[in-house]
Amino acid sequence: MTGSAAAPAALPAAPELRLPDGFAVRLDPRVRRRDGGTTLLGGAPLRLLRLAPRARTLLAGDRLVVRDGATAALAARLLDAGLAHPDLAPAADAPATRARDVTVVIPVKDRPVGLARLLAALRSDPATAGLPVVVVDDGSAAPVRTDDAVVVVRHGTARGPAAARNAGLRAVRTPFVAFLDSDCVPRPGWLAALLPHLADPRLALVAPRIVALSGEGWLSGYEAVDGALDMGRQAAPVRPLTAVSYVPSAALLGRTAALAGAGFDETMRVAEDVDLVWRLTAAGWRVRYDPAAEVAHEHPTGTAEWLRRRAFYGTGAALLAARHDGLVSPLVVAPDVAAAVGLAAAGGRRGRAVAVGLLAVRAVRLSRRLARPGERPPLGLATVLTVRATGVSARAMARAVTRHHWPLAVAAGVLSRPARGRLLGLAVAEGLLAWLPHRHEVGPVRHLAARRLDDLAYGAGLWAGAARVRSAAALLPTRPPGP
Repeated sequence: MTGSAAAPAALPAAPELRLPDGFAVRLDPRVRRRDGGTTLLGGAPLRLLRLAPRARTLLAGDRLVVRDGATAALAARLLDAGLAHPDLAPAADAPATRARDVTVVIPVKDRPVGLARLLAALRSDPATAGLPVVVVDDGSAAPVRTDDAVVVVRHGTARGPAAARNAGLRAVRTPFVAFLDSDCVPRPGWLAALLPHLADPRLALVAPRIVALSGEGWLSGYEAVDGALDMGRQAAPVRPLTAVSYVPSAALLGRTAALAGAGFDETMRVAEDVDLVWRLTAAGWRVRYDPAAEVAHEHPTGTAEWLRRRAFYGTGAALLAARHDGLVSPLVVAPDVAAAVGLAAAGGRRGRAVAVGLLAVRAVRLSRRLARPGERPPLGLATVLTVRATGVSARAMARAVTRHHWPLAVAAGVLSRPARGRLLGLAVAEGLLAWLPHRHEVGPVRHLAARRLDDLAYGAGLWAGAARVRSAAALLPTRPPGP
């Protein structure tokens, strides 16, 4: 078969359908219940949700099962606020009744060994052995050859991963589609864990956790704990300017109807997955991340290739900033918190005193927003939240200095010896703090060296991309979304 390029089109709007009966959600364990359970505080960014008496009765515990319109509305509100996540049993019936509902699309270019490994993994898993598979050969030097059970779409010349996925999408005849890159190996049970999410009629995509495929070389330990495609251990809704703002297209399960007619932007050779997620959420669709499902990914093992890949990822930010105004930023921080951190870091008794004053004012204002009518503002809770938010912001600012804005930091270090010393200290301290959660899995020196190289490469790509489009939008900080 020969694929044809598709022009970008508008994504369909999400249907106005409620969650079905039997769909269950569970509060995130980090959510705090206050005022006898009538107030919920949590999410990233932080959300405060006051429950009406009827809602409080419905949410007597941490789990809510949809039984009617009222419970469906409350469950949807909790999901969209990031306060709860779907609590669904794996699709045990996937091999028997759901296999016909999913088609696997695999884009590939010059990777016959990886493709054979992926096809073998799919066939060895009972849940995926019977799935229809579409392989899109995106201009490989040696055309892809496989058995008759696989549909092959051939591009005579390479058109890029977005065009390859779209070509495969046009060949899909099932309600759901799974995109898997040819350098991936899905872990057993990945599909059974993801399929139940699609019971939500407004869910367009759900993504598994991308973990490192066992490899060799000095970078393997770092990739195992800090891979660029790994979105972490916590389930989350996926939206811009949140804890998980996108999911990579290396492995996705999606609703065909949500992608049909538009899909990936074929003009983008990088960050096309981020662009798709943001267009879907803008159209009212939900996108979720579920680390209960895992897909292993083969990362580059050579240092030079690894650095080129990281720099390539960095170039995508400028393209996204041009398409999604205000959603791309290396640093999301409140101005008063940023000022407080900067004053404290600059040193001096006066600067630290002003920083404490700024944070005190912020805590007082937050306590007033948290207070229920007629009650005393919870200043203690507001203080704890302010301190915690300041710590998170301080780490984000440190990472921006070492990753996104390191050219400016290096320039400052060249011009000023004190700035040079602070920069070196910051680079070491930030790296060691990032290493601590993984201290039993990788050594500090290796992790620190890889992290700093990672940041240098990504930052170089970020600045190169901004220069190419002649816009600094991807380099500028922004405020967090509304509380």
